[in-house]
Amino acid sequence: MTNEIRIDDLAAPVLSDIQRMGIEYGEAKKTDLSVDAICETAITATGLDDFGDIDFCERLELQLMEMNEDEDRTGLGRMLMKGDCTRYASNRLKIEDLLKRHPEILEIQIAKPVIVIGLPRSGTTNLVNLLAADSRFRSMPLWESYEPVPDSREAIGVDGIDGIDPRWSRCQQAWESMQVGAPFVAAMHPMEPDHVHEENELMAPDFSNYNLEWVARAPKWRDYYLDHDQTRHYAYMKRVLQILQWYRPRERWVLKSPQHLEQIAPLLETFPDATIVVTHRDPVAVVQSTITMLAYGARTLYRTPNPEWYRDYWTDRVGRLLESSMRDRELLPNGRVVDVYFHEYMADEIGTMQRIYDAAGIELTDQARLEIAAYQGSHPRGKQGRVVYDLRGNFSTTPEEVRSRFGAYLDRFPVQIEVQ
Repeated sequence: MTNEIRIDDLAAPVLSDIQRMGIEYGEAKKTDLSVDAICETAITATGLDDFGDIDFCERLELQLMEMNEDEDRTGLGRMLMKGDCTRYASNRLKIEDLLKRHPEILEIQIAKPVIVIGLPRSGTTNLVNLLAADSRFRSMPLWESYEPVPDSREAIGVDGIDGIDPRWSRCQQAWESMQVGAPFVAAMHPMEPDHVHEENELMAPDFSNYNLEWVARAPKWRDYYLDHDQTRHYAYMKRVLQILQWYRPRERWVLKSPQHLEQIAPLLETFPDATIVVTHRDPVAVVQSTITMLAYGARTLYRTPNPEWYRDYWTDRVGRLLESSMRDRELLPNGRVVDVYFHEYMADEIGTMQRIYDAAGIELTDQARLEIAAYQGSHPRGKQGRVVYDLRGNFSTTPEEVRSRFGAYLDRFPVQIEVQ
């Protein structure tokens, strides 16, 4: 098939000219990964200086320390880390500034959201985007998640294009750069500006979520994160959702994040009236997709690609997510839980939508069906190409070896085995 993507150089990457140039540029820079450098850069960028509660500095310092201790991370990887952290710190400044000027925002209700939880690469992204196609829902596009509060010094159309939010334009530029610098990652996980994104991005200004694990080798941060109650960070995320609701109101939110699988208690403490949609898929399919994407992305972030590290880390990480979800399964609200099995969803998307709408007490109207169908028509499966995975050739393992980590989950939930 002409649209197949085969990546056979994970262990010994063959770099493109753009990738080599990026690495060389990063090595020529001296990137200061310190809390002071991040905060000072954010203050300069925004013209603001009140971060609110500064306890976030401890968490930021732990994340930066792990990056500084990793001599295998490239200069480009360090630059990207600083860019992300500076954006988060800048967002925090703008959030605090807005809430000081408009404290009434914190009175806004986020009522009865529909929240998709499930393993990464298990259909959560497609599912939440289908739901978000219904214009009655409030959802969060990627560009808005990256900069939830606009810069008061900018105006719509400031980039010369009338009606275009400069935040959207910056996100589009990043998407175009990603398509050039990491084209296979772009094919595996599209990141165009209007793509509906995960709300754990809104916890990033509080520097506590599992995002770092997706862009860095960060087992120390994982251990710290899992060892601390995340309820207050979920409350922070809700504050940012209230801001987004203030800017663009809707009656019901649709949200999603695989992170919620291991944070069911904080999630329900924050949104006690939510309808929860739990996606299920063969964990081996999840692992092979995840580690292929991350090992491919590592070619510019690390000097040693080390695909076996990603194999071991993410086999265990997916296992932890599943174990936590099974431990807390009884906390999910009776009558407001929908289990979605990947093979059934792929065979009948609209039937799945109907079950979710029924559980949430929402009518699946003719207009909603038309909007969902329009999204399906403009986003066919495999539009960017289909990745062919090779656990044996790329990761020196077999599906059986990976699957052995997930026996308890497979015994409990009737997922269809995809990878033999």
